[in-house]
Parts: sequence; structure tokens; C-alpha cells
Amino acid sequence: MQTGDFHHVSVLLREAVANLVTDPQGIYVDCTLGGAGHSQAILERLEPGGRLIAFDQDPAAIANAQALLGDNPQTTLIHANFARLAENLSKLGAGPVKGILFDLGVSSPQLDQAERGFSYLHDAPLDMRMDPNNPLTARTIVNDWSEQELARVIWEYGEENWARRIAELIVRERQSRLIETTGQLVALIKEAIPAPARRTGPHPAKRTFQALRIVVNDELGALGHALDQAIDCLDVGGRVAAITFHSLEDRMVKEKMQSWLGRCICPPGLPVCRCGAQAVARLITRKPLVPSPWEIEHNPRARSAKLRVAEKIQPAT
Repeated sequence: MQTGDFHHVSVLLREAVANLVTDPQGIYVDCTLGGAGHSQAILERLEPGGRLIAFDQDPAAIANAQALLGDNPQTTLIHANFARLAENLSKLGAGPVKGILFDLGVSSPQLDQAERGFSYLHDAPLDMRMDPNNPLTARTIVNDWSEQELARVIWEYGEENWARRIAELIVRERQSRLIETTGQLVALIKEAIPAPARRTGPHPAKRTFQALRIVVNDELGALGHALDQAIDCLDVGGRVAAITFHSLEDRMVKEKMQSWLGRCICPPGLPVCRCGAQAVARLITRKPLVPSPWEIEHNPRARSAKLRVAEKIQPAT
């Protein structure tokens, strides 16, 4: 069980850990500690020679894990963004490692703690920072960024069809008063999206809130950097496992893993390959693993999850 109010049900727990842990005496990295569910499951599979290193940029997650895991000598907790994966592993003298796990997106405690400003279901200050030391908040974006930038962000990272209309209403509203709370923003989004469109699909604010959260925390930028580092930090035979919850994350993970397969990227028509593409990994999951109907029934937040796994087969040249 998680401590205090930092309770989180880990998604695809059995599938992720079973595909990740191949050597019970190896070093494993949980890049997204969260409620520590995956970390606990990894530790249960390790023998005394094994080791777990877990990252999280949210100090509440680190505090929860310290209380939950105690003084486990096999565990090292790091309060940092996983974009600094290689740097921190190097400082610990830990490498190469046998497995690296990413469980992406926002955690249940972050959504459920209204004051964090992640949820469109609670009225709270517009924040959305996973790391409270991050100077950028959703409030800053909504009140200071141009209409064109807002529309671009909401469309690009939220895939919201009404992005321009939402941006227009945000800018119009902030001319008379600042937009300080999630409730104010939700009301504007509902006003911007026509009633027929609001009656189908997810909550009308879901895509806009996703977009703002991604930008505030530079989620896709951090993920891209971390995946590039992950393949280099792995031992041969080690695995990267990534659980995603929306199409932008999944597309990035899929494309990164495909790039590790060594497929030729030369222009069509060249008689001889000149790019020198060489496979450094193989796919363990040809198609992503998804939650069972039972898991979705018991944890509705799991419904969009996808798990992809790749195994390193040789060092990069």
C-alpha cells in the first residue's frame, strides 16, 4: 500500500515487470517512481545482488517511497527529472544496467490532489507542475502566451479540434481578468466547444489540460532525451519498457524503438546503402501490450495504456 494520500494503482504492472526483469542480480531503473508500485514489484524479483534506482521529479513521490520502502539497501531514490538519466547513473557509478522502465503521464495522486491543478474535475489554482521548483506554470501559459502560441500548443499537444476557438476565448477573457483557476479555464473551454461536440467523447477540457500539462513539464522533450540515453545506458540483453497513455507519447516511443532496429534511412533509389544503419535492439513487443478488460474495469485510468518493450542486442557504434 502507498502511504498517506499518495495512493496510485500501477497500470500493466505484471506485464511490465515480467518483460523487464530478466536478471535478478542486475541493476534496474524505474524512471517514473510515482506511487512506487512498479518499483516494489521489481524489488520482489531481485536477488540480494540486484539493485533498483528510481527517479521522480515530484518530492511527494520520493517522500512516499522513502516511507514505503524504508532503508532498503538495494534501493537508491533520486529526486530528478529522468531527462538527466545518464548523468545521474554516471554519478552513482551504475552501469550498464539491465532494465529501464518508463510509466509516463500524470500519476493518480497528482490528479486527485486538487491543489496541484492537474484535474479539470476540481477547482484549484492553475499550476500543473510535477516539480514544484519548475518556474513555468499553466497560469503563466494561459495568461501570458499569445493567442497563436496557445492555439498551437492546444492543437499540437492536445490534438484538440477547437484549439483556435479556445485560444481566442482565453485571450478575450484575460483582457478583463486574469485566469487563475482550473474552474475558470474549464468554463471557457466549454463555452468554446459547441454543445453537440461536448456531448460525445471525453470531458471537453481533457485535451486542453493534457496539452498544458505536457508543455509545463516538457514531457515530450524530456522523454525524447531520456530514450536516447536509455539505449546507451543498457547492457547488452537489457531492456527498455515504456507505458504510454496518449498517442503523442506512444508515437515517440514507437519511433525511437523503430530507430534502434537499424533500418536503412537512405533516399530511395541509391544502389548501395550509405547510412550505415546498424541494429542495436530488437522488439520484444511487435504490437503494444494493453490492459485486460478486468484491469480496465477495476482501474478505468488504464484504458488507454500501451506497453512497448525493446531489448539491446549490441552496443551502438
